[in-house]
Amino acid sequence: MMRDEELLAKRLTELSRQSFHRGIITYTDFLNLNEQSILHALPKNSLYTEYTLFGGYDSAERQMAAFLPEDALSLRGRSAGGRNEKEAGSPGADKVVFLDRMAVLRITPLHEKYADALTHRDYLGAVMNLGLERGKMGDILIDGLDALIFVDAKLKDFLKEELTRVRHTSVLVSEEDWDDFRYTQNVQEIRGTVSSLRLDALLSLAFASSRSKLTGLIEAGKVFVNGRLMTSNGYHIKEQDIISVRGMGKFQYVEQLSVTKKNRICVRIHKYI
Repeated sequence: MMRDEELLAKRLTELSRQSFHRGIITYTDFLNLNEQSILHALPKNSLYTEYTLFGGYDSAERQMAAFLPEDALSLRGRSAGGRNEKEAGSPGADKVVFLDRMAVLRITPLHEKYADALTHRDYLGAVMNLGLERGKMGDILIDGLDALIFVDAKLKDFLKEELTRVRHTSVLVSEEDWDDFRYTQNVQEIRGTVSSLRLDALLSLAFASSRSKLTGLIEAGKVFVNGRLMTSNGYHIKEQDIISVRGMGKFQYVEQLSVTKKNRICVRIHKYI
């Protein structure tokens, strides 16, 4: 591991140890895909507890991890089981674990008529210009003229008071109620045939590119499945897996539909847009 990766691995292990010995839930900052992959790759015997990940909505890319002492496992409606299993790190974990640690804020232009067409970069730049670290923020979602941003709950009041302008647009920041909050990311449904359920075959279908070109992305460490770094073209994808490609986007393999007479597999995927 590189030095930064080693430090993160030690930090994650220490948070798990604190959770186990103190009997409390401990949390990370928002982790990017590389950082989530480091968490998933930790040896089972290096963690003292189970963990779960959540980013505010089911297909979130940046996610917080929570390490759960045995007494807290019931919060997720699960019994104690194996540690560091796939389901512990899969999207859609029970948000109740994160209600006091994460907030979702809506950024709304004060005057729609004069609002700029703002981008993800504009919102990110405005927040970071206030001195916040990237790890304190999760995904930023464009919702019409508004934006949604997931943040460390400790910073919500600061942002509601201090974030008053994004580029040339005056804005109002309000907090969304978790009980009422619902967000479903827009998807493009793609149906097609593949020779197998290998990672490279599904990447080729999703991004309409040759398997040989996409192999380079895997070798470059840019492809993740459910937050885990993939290094093998031949990894077999399972239903509901979410595949993320840095710089290109992400999609979910939904299901196998049928098999053709030529033994090709008809599949359905959802590409996030």
